[in-house]
Amino acid sequence: MMALGKRASETQAAWVASTDLPKSPGHVFYKKLNQLLAEARFDAQLEELCRPHYAAGRGRPSLPPGVYFRMLLFGYFEGIGSQRGIAWRCADSLSLREFLGLAPTEASPDHSSLTKIRNRLPLEIHLSVFQLVLQIAAEKKLLSGKQVAVDSTTLEANAAMKSIIRRDTGEDWKAYVTRLMREEGVIDDEDEPTDDELRRFDQKRKNKKVSNADWQSKTDGDSRITKMKDGTTHLAYKAEHVVDLQTDLVLAAEIYHADQSDSQTLVDSVVAAQTHLNEAKLAANIEEVAADKGYHAAETLELAQSLGLRTYVAEPKRPQRLRWHDKPPEFQQAVYANRRRTRRNKGKRLQRKRSELTERTFAHTCETGGGRRA
Repeated sequence: MMALGKRASETQAAWVASTDLPKSPGHVFYKKLNQLLAEARFDAQLEELCRPHYAAGRGRPSLPPGVYFRMLLFGYFEGIGSQRGIAWRCADSLSLREFLGLAPTEASPDHSSLTKIRNRLPLEIHLSVFQLVLQIAAEKKLLSGKQVAVDSTTLEANAAMKSIIRRDTGEDWKAYVTRLMREEGVIDDEDEPTDDELRRFDQKRKNKKVSNADWQSKTDGDSRITKMKDGTTHLAYKAEHVVDLQTDLVLAAEIYHADQSDSQTLVDSVVAAQTHLNEAKLAANIEEVAADKGYHAAETLELAQSLGLRTYVAEPKRPQRLRWHDKPPEFQQAVYANRRRTRRNKGKRLQRKRSELTERTFAHTCETGGGRRA
């Protein structure tokens, strides 16, 4: 038998002992993660890294760096793409408050605190924390670093195409098309065309294109005009990940201009990953690199080979055979060596692992994590 429970009134006791507060069983993942971070002295190392960016002994104590980076980790793990969402979820969950190390009566950090700390700490600090995590993984034998895969995707910039202006004159689209109409005699100098007239004229003019050489964003000068995965055109960036094929750990997460081709950035990303491994004090050199056909270029393969890297880059189908009479012999040798490797069973196996592991990191970051828009 069970009696009917009744909801208590809104009026609550003015004072409640902390021992009487409800306890959450927590999540085993966050408990294990906190245990791992404590063993590695994660918080102490973070405080030492961030100390130069705070006043010495003056002012109100800031949000501890360990709490800030734990909240970022939580947002990544749970697929929350906004700081407001992270702050709200941490305030609402007893297990997450325990993960952050907050006392029962202590208020959880506000989203504005995350913004202030993110603006205070430079990119180099975040990069050092990334390398610190890799070092912890290396100490736990969770990092190999010999076989890697590289892949990229486009991230829509936080800027609209309506904000683009001419690089040479600073005109926006409306002023630019109006000037063209006056130069062609469609309207008089003192006339102002309507929006419909501007659109009709713009649709009919020949040789119309919007290139990064002529246009840029007024609000985000680093973004580039590019075609996205779904075929639409936006201002965007290119994100490129280097993933350890043995352990599925991201060794480098680089951001490039969206108009840089994959073949232009392959070696740079691998070098960045090797730098992170060196900073993590892992005595391992990247030896093999797998990538899709978008990275295939003779110059890139030759450069990778000169650096001691064995490439497994899928070769695109071409309507005719490659011609080598006007290219250095090293280019031909690198392309043929890469072709032989990709046709072997090992090359096919690495390509399967590449498609599984690298695309998973983008699905987590861009789709689940809400980072498709940068």
